[in-house]
Amino acid sequence: MGLWNGEEPAKQGGTEPERTADGPVRSVGGPARGAGERETLAARDASAAEADPPTGTDGPPPRHAPAPRPADPAPPTDPHAAGDPAPPNAPRLPDGRQPSDAPTAADSLSLPRDDARQTQPRTDAPTHAQPQSQPQVTPQSQPPAEWRSSAWQPPSAIEQELYDAKTRGDWARYVTALAHTPLFVADSRERVDAHPDTVVFTPYRDPRTRTDCLAVYTEGMLPAPAEDPVFHSGSLGWYARVWGPKDPPWLAVNPGSPCEAYFPTTPSHRAVWQRHADRAAATDAPRPQLRALIVGGPLRGPVAHGLACGALLSVNNAELWNAMAYHGGGYTAERDRLSEWWGITSRADWQRTLELLLRAEMTSPVWEFTLGIRRSLALDFAGAVDVDHWRQVAERALWHNAAEAAEPRITPEGVTVAQPRSDAEVRSQVAGVRRLIGRITRYEARFRADGLLADGRFVRSVEAWDYGRASCMARWGLGARYCTLSEAEQAVLRAGRLSQANYRSWADFSAAYILGRCLHFDEEEFGDWYEEMVAAHRLLMSDPGSPWRNLPWK
Repeated sequence: MGLWNGEEPAKQGGTEPERTADGPVRSVGGPARGAGERETLAARDASAAEADPPTGTDGPPPRHAPAPRPADPAPPTDPHAAGDPAPPNAPRLPDGRQPSDAPTAADSLSLPRDDARQTQPRTDAPTHAQPQSQPQVTPQSQPPAEWRSSAWQPPSAIEQELYDAKTRGDWARYVTALAHTPLFVADSRERVDAHPDTVVFTPYRDPRTRTDCLAVYTEGMLPAPAEDPVFHSGSLGWYARVWGPKDPPWLAVNPGSPCEAYFPTTPSHRAVWQRHADRAAATDAPRPQLRALIVGGPLRGPVAHGLACGALLSVNNAELWNAMAYHGGGYTAERDRLSEWWGITSRADWQRTLELLLRAEMTSPVWEFTLGIRRSLALDFAGAVDVDHWRQVAERALWHNAAEAAEPRITPEGVTVAQPRSDAEVRSQVAGVRRLIGRITRYEARFRADGLLADGRFVRSVEAWDYGRASCMARWGLGARYCTLSEAEQAVLRAGRLSQANYRSWADFSAAYILGRCLHFDEEEFGDWYEEMVAAHRLLMSDPGSPWRNLPWK
């Protein structure tokens, strides 16, 4: 095997999935009800435009503006005790609590909330008329006392935004917030595995609307990933486009929580959703974004540290950096990402790739050989290493290694035949390493100019790129159901320990991660592959809510 072949596994499968802007629209077809399946997304888009208002329901009459539930009504504390069916797959926070469970002291804010990173709603959104009639509110459907107080802690910034808008009765702001976040709907894993290009909308009967509703959840309200069900993700605009005349007449957002709201789904109402979605697409905050779970995700301790090792990519993709119970863009979207970017299509593929990352075997051995020469020289001479000296020592080491490879070796099995390399091959490797040293020094000079490296510092190893991706790979595998939550957490812990053992600080780790990524992707263009990492690095090093500002390296 030639010296340079170590790059190939990373080039073929070791790339980083980038989040799409609007969930799994490219791979998910249109919704249907019950066990039946509908046509593809494109066909549903066309039919939704001509859909008639639902008829034959005993719910509230259609209106020409979104008519969410009033600020007070909420489902009974125990719907089953009252004889009413609960929404299927009612949300449970990743720490195991249902949203209706009373908060405890442990739920208090450990880090500043990420509100500043959340896209602010447009202030010029139209004011919607309040509904003229609402489903009857019974004493049993009043919110629990702890919800009516200020004790309820929304899991993330988006639920806080929804709760604040609902409390003020500002439904325009509520819909605007929905337009800026993905909405997740549950589906049967068996059905999705058999028909991955479709979505089935399974309604539940809500006792207050007295009609069918489809329950959708924001990211912070999702339960921990389980074998079944799985969740699809779509924007508010996607729901507006694919909704059909036989789909439920009401959309229930986060039902059973203090930030719940109910919306009619007539064509005129969906047109309003689409207008909000179009404005959101034009005004969404660009990446990177630092987003965190305030409830349901670790903010301190070893698991949080391991997750923070993947934060450069989480911030770049605008994902919740500390969501250990990870759904990502939804089940099919996570599977598609792993298949497209890494060639992972099974649990065995995921396990093999994760182990390679944790052993730092996805980065090029040539990079590590070259950086290791400089690291040894810096230790020997207790200071900076001259670039020419670095090149000369690397050249001698390559020729020495070639000479050793030409000598026969005695092993327990006998004498091993030598595998000598030609002088031309060695000269080619020497020239390549000399070029690589030039690339590394130029990147490091740019790092210093952009604040990624302090004066006099250098990158000791690029294994951080593998450890950071291993932290992400653990969660990607969970979102794709290639592993359990426990397995993903153990991998995150291992990635954190390896990072701590090999690097000295978050800044040290970050520079190493970014150099590995740039050597692989950027080709010294200092383009998007570089600039987006610089932006993520600066955000993580400066934001008061950043894990890098709040978690000690060791």
